[in-house]
Amino acid sequence: MDKASILVLLSSALVFCQGAPVDHGGSDSHCPLTVKILDAVKGIPAGNVALKVSRKGTNGTWEKISSGTTDIAGEVHEIITEQDFTPGVYRVEFDTKNYWKAEGRAPFHEVADVVFEAHAEGHRHYTLALLLSPFSYTTTAVVVKAHD
Repeated sequence: MDKASILVLLSSALVFCQGAPVDHGGSDSHCPLTVKILDAVKGIPAGNVALKVSRKGTNGTWEKISSGTTDIAGEVHEIITEQDFTPGVYRVEFDTKNYWKAEGRAPFHEVADVVFEAHAEGHRHYTLALLLSPFSYTTTAVVVKAHD
């Protein structure tokens, strides 16, 4: 993939992440972790993508703490509570294979993983954006100070 295509994909992910909020019965200011997925092939939100959230334990193993599925807007809100979203290393695993199979495509990746350290600089709220295609994925994050 050439540099121009990569820049377009990254720009699209940023724009997607900053898009107009969808009414999901609450405010993202109260969601410590929000996930948004865009299907780069069709240029629309990727609905019905299963995902799970795990936290790395002190012994190095991953403990599943939550799971969900993206809605029609390609989003998952309130996947974890403030109380459960403690400082540590987290992994969000997206089931990209089953999404693409349902779209009639044979994908390269089984899953897309995003691993990150939460709250290293104090309490924050995180929005993870995933730009998805059958042979690649790009992620970006918007990290903001939590509202009091």
